[in-house]
Amino acid sequence: MGICTLQKSTQQTEDALSQGMEALKQSLLETLSSTSSAPSTGSGNVADYMGQMAFAMSKLASIEEFLRQADLLKQKTLQQLQRILTTRQIARALLVRNDYISRLRALSSLWLARPRD
Repeated sequence: MGICTLQKSTQQTEDALSQGMEALKQSLLETLSSTSSAPSTGSGNVADYMGQMAFAMSKLASIEEFLRQADLLKQKTLQQLQRILTTRQIARALLVRNDYISRLRALSSLWLARPRD
């Protein structure tokens, strides 16, 4: 029961973080695409360009904050798992996780080494 509750709350928080991140990335892309042309020599255009770049940098700082929040969510989830699971269950979960990561890396290596037509 505790695992199901943890999974649900973690998924909800993760979904909210993902939606916010997507909105920020879209906004950043729109800002960068509007500044893709080099500024003209006019001082107004240079000021506009610099303002757009400052706006883009603030968006990057916001994305960094979302990444911090995601790391915090991961830490809190692991701490709550420690409270819910027994030592044996935690050890078993870590072994399964490591096996999964090893297999994923092997699959990735095979994918990268595949012959390309």
